[in-house]
This record gives sequence, C-alpha cells and structure tokens, in this order.
Amino acid sequence: MVSSFGQMGNHDMGPPWLIPMLSARYFIPCGVHGESNKSECNMFCLDCMGNAFCSYCRIYHKDHRVVQIRRSSYHNVVRVNEIQKYIDISCVQTYIINSAKIVFLNERPQPRPGKGVTNTCEICCRSLLDSFRFCSLGCKLGGMKRGDPDLTFAVKLKHNRDPFFGGSESDESSTPKKIRRTHAFNRLMEGLSIYSSNNDGAESSGDDAATNLSPATPPIFNHRNARRRKGIPHRAPF
Repeated sequence: MVSSFGQMGNHDMGPPWLIPMLSARYFIPCGVHGESNKSECNMFCLDCMGNAFCSYCRIYHKDHRVVQIRRSSYHNVVRVNEIQKYIDISCVQTYIINSAKIVFLNERPQPRPGKGVTNTCEICCRSLLDSFRFCSLGCKLGGMKRGDPDLTFAVKLKHNRDPFFGGSESDESSTPKKIRRTHAFNRLMEGLSIYSSNNDGAESSGDDAATNLSPATPPIFNHRNARRRKGIPHRAPF
C-alpha cells in the first residue's frame, strides 16, 4: 500500500516511514533472489514502508521513493543527497566516506569519549563536533521524543514550490533579470543618442535612438596630420 506523500507521523515525530526505515534489517540475503549475485537487501521504499529488498526487487517499486542503505564500520548509513530531500537532517553530524557525505541511521554508543572532547551526542554520548547535537537520525528522533520543540524532520520548502508534484519555483524569480536587461538596453540606446547628437549636430529622441541601432558616423581621418613613415636612407656622396 502506498502512503500519501509528505504525510507526517503522530506528534510530528517525522514521516511515517522513518521508524520502519531505522528498524528494518539490511544486508541479509533476499528471500526471492538469494541465489543471485549481489542480492543482499540494501534498499528501502519510503512509500511501501515494508521490509528492505535487493536491487533485483527494485523493479517492483517503480516510480516509488527508494533510498539505498550502505554500511560503514558495521553500521548502516545513507547518503545525505538521497535522504535530505525527504527529511530535515539538521543537528545530525555528517561524515564523508568514499567521497560522499553520509549520516548514520541509528545510535552508536561510546562508553568512553575521547580526551579533550567537549561535545557529545545527547542520546548515546558519542563524541561530536561542537556544531552538532546528535550522531544519527535515530538519536535525533530520541531527542524529539523528549519534547524538544526546536527539533523537526519537516523539510522547509522554497516559496511557490511543490516537490511532491514535480513543481518548480515561480517564474517571478527570473523577471528582475529581464527588467535589468531592458533597463541596461535603454541606457545603452540613450548613450548612442547623445553620442550621435554631439558629433552630427542633430537631435534625436529616446524612441528614435531605441529604433536606430546604427552607430554615429566616425570623424574623418586626416592623413596630413598622420606621421609619415621615413623612407630609405641614402648615403652622402664622397
């Protein structure tokens, strides 16, 4: 059954697929394609909200929102560019693995924080950079369950944009560029009009200058005043 797009869970605890995605079992053999190569279950459908599935089962989720789960140090991660389209991952520390920015799905407890650590995850006490509060999506969800009103998974959409129906930003954003180009064009035409009146002694209005794109006649070059090239030198007779 496909869930409605953008529907949030109870008490704004995130979308309804978040908890199933965090609790699903990944990297186990697929029950249908277990005999095939690379048949481990490392994908999750945000619309079906069922179990994880392999790449061969991807054909059954056509036109669905599917994210790929990866593994780092025996922990499940998801790439930022895939998940941030659907939830707000602010306050969660990101990491770079294989040249890609990722976030961890669930908590990774750390009994003994490193020396000199001044900031730790508010849920599992893992060492963090000072600008983050949680080490994973699951820990951020735990912080929201505590009643922190500043935390949310809702994505802030741009004005006049609906990503669920393939909408785009309003064309009003491109209108100022057109206005600026027209204003610059008029200024250029006014400059040509002034240049023409100063050289030809004829006056022209702004409208005439806008329609007449030919530049003014350049001044006549005076060859007499030009510097003559010296001829071939001749030796004086003996």
